[in-house]
Amino acid sequence: MWAGTLYALAAGLMWGLVFVGPLLLPEYPAALQSVARYLAFGLIALPLAWLDRRNLRLLTRADWIEALKLAAIGNLLYYLFLASAIQRAGGPVPTMIIGTLPVVIAICANLRNARRDGKLPWRRLAPSLALIALGIACVNQVELQALRQDAGADISRYAIGAVLALAAVACWTWYPLRNADWLRDHPGRSPRTWATAQGVATLPLALAGYAMVWIGMAATGSGFDMPLGPRPDVFLGLMIAIGLFASWLGTLCWNEASQRLPTALAGQLIVFETLAALAYAFILRGSMPEPLTLTGIACLVVGVLRAVRVKPQAAPA
Repeated sequence: MWAGTLYALAAGLMWGLVFVGPLLLPEYPAALQSVARYLAFGLIALPLAWLDRRNLRLLTRADWIEALKLAAIGNLLYYLFLASAIQRAGGPVPTMIIGTLPVVIAICANLRNARRDGKLPWRRLAPSLALIALGIACVNQVELQALRQDAGADISRYAIGAVLALAAVACWTWYPLRNADWLRDHPGRSPRTWATAQGVATLPLALAGYAMVWIGMAATGSGFDMPLGPRPDVFLGLMIAIGLFASWLGTLCWNEASQRLPTALAGQLIVFETLAALAYAFILRGSMPEPLTLTGIACLVVGVLRAVRVKPQAAPA
């Protein structure tokens, strides 16, 4: 239980980095950032795939199709929606919308996977979910209040960003449920191998996506300096760092957690990503969080600590 929780914490700390890229590269299109990040992930996975080729050969055609689906929806499409949302609404608002994932995934998994994982009793799970939801609401209230006080804020732009963040939530509700299905159905397979397989499956999708973005910009007469944009050093360094830590290593840690924990509990631990992303956002702002924000963060932490103590009960046959 605690090993799985620590793996989930490590994944959250690294996944929080994905919220930094769109803030540091506001002039780069979200689509370009998405395909570039996963192009880096795929290239990083190639030498790892060579080292792990014996285990990768054990994967069937159905396994590779599943890896391709996970790569397309949980990687490329999710990050496209997320980066677009952050560029339109800033960092904290999409972060808090994404922060609803622990609640959404826990509810979905408890409805969907009770027979396999055991059922987390709603009566004991409810206080944890309520604390997590309250924490998210507190932080969200601070950001919305700041938005109302900004006379130059474009409300419609923020609204579009919020809708895109909701689309990202839908993608990443689907991803951990399906990913956990495969891992729990193949307990003898290495989570490291499965993370590498997803990286390999991502590579052709990212290459095709990069070509489509380049062709699309040329067709529309965009003045953007392809293929690496106006700040190639920063762009390349950031994409490689996110590709290595947030994509491959983060996925590896999450796979390790998913094999050890009930899906409903693992879903709640995605709250670590929200906490890390908030910390990184405030570091970039150079300011301390408001008292209500700190209260919200405390509620999130207490909710997670309560959640890890809830034991699943065997579902009736």
